[in-house]
Amino acid sequence: MSWLKRKANGDPPGEPVHLQKQLKEAVSEAVACVHDVSYPDGYTPITRPKAFQDSKPAKEFPFTLDPFQSEAIGCLDKGESVMVSAHTSAGKTVVALYAIAMSMKNNQRVIYTSPIKALSNQKYREFKEEFSDVGLMTGDVTIEPNASCLVMTTEIWRSMQYKGSEIMREVAWVIFDEVHYMRDRERGVVWEESIVMAPKNSRFVFLSATVPNAKEFADWVAKVHRQPCHIVYTDYRPTPLQHYIFPSGGDGLYLVVDDKGKFREDSFHKALNALVPAKDNDKKRGNGRWKNGFPTGPAGEESDIFKMVKMIIQRQYDPVICFSFSKRDCEFQAMQMSKMDLNKEDEKDTIETIFWSAMDMLSNDDKKLPQVTNMLPLLKRGIGVHHSGLLPILKEVIEILFQEGLIKCLFATETFSIGLNMPAKTVVFTNVRKFDGDKFRSISSGEYIQMSGRAGRRGIDARGVCILMVDEKMEPSNAKMMVKGSADSLNSAFHLTYNMLLNQLRCEDGDPENLIRNSFYQFQADREIPNLEKEAKALEEERASIVIEEEESLKAYYNLLQQYKILKNDVRDIVLSPKHCLQFLQPRRLVCIQCMASNNSPSFSTDDSVTWGVIINFQRVKSSSEDTVNEKPEDAQYTVGVLTRCSVKRDSVGRKIIDVVPLKEPGEAAVVSIPLSQIVNLSSVCLKEIPKDLLPLEVRENTLKKVSEVLSRFGKRGIPPLDPEEDMKIKSGSYRKAIRRIEALESLFHKHEIAQSPLITEKLSIFHKKQELTDRIKSIKKQTRVTSILAFKDELKARKRVLRRLGYITSDDVVEIKGKVACEITSADELTLTELMFNGVLKDLKVEEVVALLSCLVWQEKLHDATKPREELELLYSQLQDTARRVAKVQLECKVQIDVESFVNSFRPDIMEAVYAWAKGSKFYDIMEFTSVFEGSLIRAIRRLEEVLQQLIMAAKSIGETELESKFEEAVSKIKRDIVFAASLYL
Repeated sequence: MSWLKRKANGDPPGEPVHLQKQLKEAVSEAVACVHDVSYPDGYTPITRPKAFQDSKPAKEFPFTLDPFQSEAIGCLDKGESVMVSAHTSAGKTVVALYAIAMSMKNNQRVIYTSPIKALSNQKYREFKEEFSDVGLMTGDVTIEPNASCLVMTTEIWRSMQYKGSEIMREVAWVIFDEVHYMRDRERGVVWEESIVMAPKNSRFVFLSATVPNAKEFADWVAKVHRQPCHIVYTDYRPTPLQHYIFPSGGDGLYLVVDDKGKFREDSFHKALNALVPAKDNDKKRGNGRWKNGFPTGPAGEESDIFKMVKMIIQRQYDPVICFSFSKRDCEFQAMQMSKMDLNKEDEKDTIETIFWSAMDMLSNDDKKLPQVTNMLPLLKRGIGVHHSGLLPILKEVIEILFQEGLIKCLFATETFSIGLNMPAKTVVFTNVRKFDGDKFRSISSGEYIQMSGRAGRRGIDARGVCILMVDEKMEPSNAKMMVKGSADSLNSAFHLTYNMLLNQLRCEDGDPENLIRNSFYQFQADREIPNLEKEAKALEEERASIVIEEEESLKAYYNLLQQYKILKNDVRDIVLSPKHCLQFLQPRRLVCIQCMASNNSPSFSTDDSVTWGVIINFQRVKSSSEDTVNEKPEDAQYTVGVLTRCSVKRDSVGRKIIDVVPLKEPGEAAVVSIPLSQIVNLSSVCLKEIPKDLLPLEVRENTLKKVSEVLSRFGKRGIPPLDPEEDMKIKSGSYRKAIRRIEALESLFHKHEIAQSPLITEKLSIFHKKQELTDRIKSIKKQTRVTSILAFKDELKARKRVLRRLGYITSDDVVEIKGKVACEITSADELTLTELMFNGVLKDLKVEEVVALLSCLVWQEKLHDATKPREELELLYSQLQDTARRVAKVQLECKVQIDVESFVNSFRPDIMEAVYAWAKGSKFYDIMEFTSVFEGSLIRAIRRLEEVLQQLIMAAKSIGETELESKFEEAVSKIKRDIVFAASLYL
């Protein structure tokens, strides 16, 4: 397939003449790069003979190298490791190509690792075209495993190291692509393990997006491997970027960062002022439907995304990548383009030819899949979709069409920004917020840099264009941080796993403590100690400078006040809990509330700064959890609408800031929504009536005037509160106990010798500051102690206790038969799966049932409308849950931090029925008719399932379980077929 061929990274053939001069000038004007080197302690740099230095380069490139590429290649020629930290599309792969060429020239073996299988496949093809002696190992596919250059995923490289593969002894160079993946909280630990355990004679090439602490990383490598590690860092971007904001509902773009990197605040404020409020803009968003995981139905021409793409095409800013943060959003936005056609007839013909050439490997049934049939009309119009829910073969076709310039507008998730260089002229962010697995948050500056780096094609575009679609008010500081902020630091995500511990204990020279001691996590922790000690010393000096008269008496009085406040809050929480107070929150009741002053300085009187208002209404706060339906009224959260005096200001972007202030202070009468926690007490007094319409300011002011009149009528006595016992009928024992203690404390206040001291409030404030310094010093010293001992020391002991309790290792840390099985399992929870294997569950099951049960260990997405598995499968799922709960409880008893129920619920039965049908021989087309799972997501799960089965085959073989080995091999043969395991187009 000639249309699969691609240009080498960094090669700008066909560069327009008018840009050549401009690009050369840009390169010469750019800050070349920062080149530093880290040496291990006691290392003496070796000076190479001149004859060696002047030898012919291992590879020559048909273009002028950028300064950072030349510097990095110079380090390789010296035979020393290098970390190259540069922007996306800067041309880092040139350094990798040189390292491979150099290894080939010297008859040495080189390993190239990448974070994802798809990227490994793409790199394999790229390197195979350049050098013939290249192999591939990804778990899915093994091609020429004895080649001089082996491309593999980082997980495979780690596995080879633990198994002591013969290849390890021959490796001269290891290339870690996208090494900033090391900060990934789930998989980052794999990078640290494989770097620490790498052969001592090997040298490294680390390729990374820009990270501000690249020197720290190089210092760690130099220390662990006792060799120099160079850092070549560049902020140079071959194609400068312009950053625009497109306000939701607006009609134009606003330049907020120009191609010189200057942030334009005036333009930013204009953009935010042009925002149309969400309610007014809803009608412009368009409506759409999905069927079988793909959008169908009419599209709204007036949607923001339609206007945006139309404008980009008119201004000739295409091709464009529109980044979204969910698969559904990608498809919905692509659907908005139904009336847009960006391709000519000859391009449509080419697309159809390429598309069906690729689909020829599918069966006739698979060709009828909705994704396949619905995608072609979209592609022919020059519009594409790229996300993990697509069939892998479709994703690859779309990548190829995009590189060939046949897709003008691509809707993609952020995974498209990782790996192979596929730039566009324009990048659009359709949202500035994403769900990161825990919560919705704004994208970080590092994520923005990674994705925006796709804008601007080297040698084609004079500049790249980034457009941020904003649909809510943003602080200028947040926007500035996003578009002008620095890249995210490379911080360790190291954590212990049972598989890691068992493999370390099984290896001849393995030592878990040594691995932890050499981890980047421990290195960063050790580096922090001097800073912590310095900070503690500075705070101690500041504390020593605060001299207080009668300090001991003041301390005793301060402690009494703290106890008093805690007890008052306890009482308030009981009285104002929903079950006690809801019936008393009726409109017209006067209520005492805490002021919300902007300066929340500590108060040392027995009464905080309070004010009064009148209740207008109250309402239940809608919970974001899935359990709202079952939520009890007493557990729910409520807010109360109170008419009171407020100070109203506006921030820098024109948003209202409302603070509750005392009634006598300047401000305006306003109804504010406050949580129950802000109410001090409910009065027994109600106004006779309040107007129904409180919109006019005059009406609100008159109502608040009546509140003031009531207050003055009661005078110094104050408005009587509702009596908790007599009026509210509270019979709580804890309430009575707290009240008795409060009364005892109040009598102590009056008797205390320092209570009548002049300037008591000022003295308490100074003492409070000194107390805060003392607490901070204690916290820092505790952190220093924890950091200075071996990180994870307690967790290591706890996890070893778990392994002994479950029979995986002996008391002398010798790996038992169960431990040998768990050593082989890396693609699922090793303890739960090993327990299932040893308690006989898997032995008694049919092959299809084994596959269905194992699917619960590999499926991680949450489906709200998943097909419920049949009764026999649900019974199996219950057995899995029981096993998982037992494993989790053992861990909890052994002091490993774990949430038992969260652990048990992490095994999900959502695809059991689909996988069972697949193992039974059903067609993929039929399975997609009854499941709501994305095609690509299901394929990925089945492929991972096959990985787990291969690991179980090796585990069964290692302990001589031939019957189980045969069952797992049969399971592999049943699921490894058709579209699910269709070969990659890159291979």
